[in-house]
Amino acid sequence: MTSIQPNLEPRQSLTRVFRAMRIAGSSLNAERSRIDTITKNIANARTTKVPETGEPYRREELSFAPIMQRMQNGQDEFAGIRVAEVLKDDAPFEEVFDPSHPDANDNGVVLYPNVNTMKEMADLVTAVRSYEANLSVQETFEQMAQRALRLAE
Repeated sequence: MTSIQPNLEPRQSLTRVFRAMRIAGSSLNAERSRIDTITKNIANARTTKVPETGEPYRREELSFAPIMQRMQNGQDEFAGIRVAEVLKDDAPFEEVFDPSHPDANDNGVVLYPNVNTMKEMADLVTAVRSYEANLSVQETFEQMAQRALRLAE
């Protein structure tokens, strides 16, 4: 009597498709967080006093880290990307002479946030394009899955 071995190839292929979808999904989440951080920086580009610190708003940026997954063979495999931490930019604040400003010091100098709006806009364009690329990957995988289901009928 011969035993019938199940063909694991379709199952492995399906696992790879879903793995790729999870990676693209994690990238979407990371880029969305990046977009949110950039828009927060732009929104606070002229905030001269934050209630918590009494200082001007300090620019934030994100640090990303890989998501690793332990496979059955014991090896670690890349499984996505995540936000590791939110970093405060330690660049100096912009000093502007404006003695009439309510936050001016004794010398008439006002400290403004270390946010360069043009740089933030360039970063925003990059983040949005990356988000769109990952969204396109997700949509492609969805279309592939729909086609595969139609073939299985």
